[in-house]
Amino acid sequence: MSVFVDQSTKVIVQGLTGSQGKFHGLRNKAYGTQVVGGVTPGKGGQDVEGVPVFDSCEDAVRQTGANASFVAVPPKAAPDAILQAAAAGIPFVVCITEGIPAQDEARVFNVLLRDYPGTRLLGPNCPGIISPGKCNIGITPGEIAEPGGPVGIVSRSGTLTYQALYELKQKGIGVTTCVGIGGDPVPGTSFIDCLQAFEADPDTKAVIMFGEIGGSAEEEAAEFIAKEMSKPVVAYVAGVTAPPGKKMGHAGAIISGSKGTAQAKMDALRAAGVQVGLNPTEAGDLMAEVVKSL
Repeated sequence: MSVFVDQSTKVIVQGLTGSQGKFHGLRNKAYGTQVVGGVTPGKGGQDVEGVPVFDSCEDAVRQTGANASFVAVPPKAAPDAILQAAAAGIPFVVCITEGIPAQDEARVFNVLLRDYPGTRLLGPNCPGIISPGKCNIGITPGEIAEPGGPVGIVSRSGTLTYQALYELKQKGIGVTTCVGIGGDPVPGTSFIDCLQAFEADPDTKAVIMFGEIGGSAEEEAAEFIAKEMSKPVVAYVAGVTAPPGKKMGHAGAIISGSKGTAQAKMDALRAAGVQVGLNPTEAGDLMAEVVKSL
């Protein structure tokens, strides 16, 4: 099985007529994802290489039965695009947009929580999600992902998401689903959300988790793992050498005082029984050993 998306997922691309939406949306389609439509206000009736374009998410859902959306629009338009997808009844929204102000992210997060509890947002500023061989929504290269199982992946970092996938593929280890949650301060989907889904998925037997400096998400995940996870977890935390007070790559990757350091996160994860690698390749090696023992 897989979590959140599979071969039955029907995707619309908000921003399909733009350069990024077209490039990645058509790549997702070429991978085998059911990309059933695009949404660009004012361009309804057009098509992008055979994919119909609609004026609104509501129109797209009514005519295609879409149950997922891929938001690939600029930062100014992205918050409203997410809420429009939720208002149309779409249960799963992936937003790759980088540069959305934190206050806008917080507003969208809370509006979804209050008014659209049936909609899950992945992102913003994330690579998306791939259930290898079944569905790919976002910018993850499908060719680096080995289908099958028994490993689930969740990562804050986009490039480390790709490395986790490829480290496992090189070892012949399949992945049920790989979720890139993004590195912004207010992600729509958390480590805990993904760990919970993997714990409930019978085909996911182990989980690899890639974190980074900043915030407390990894410590919260460690607490959840200690209390709720029966499956083995391997982790890597980026940013051991990052200086305090400097933003490192992601908007959420900033150490404040003694909080949010890589060492504190690694200590919390180890205390929860997680095997922690000192680099991504070591994490992959640790997972290979875990898979042998399953």
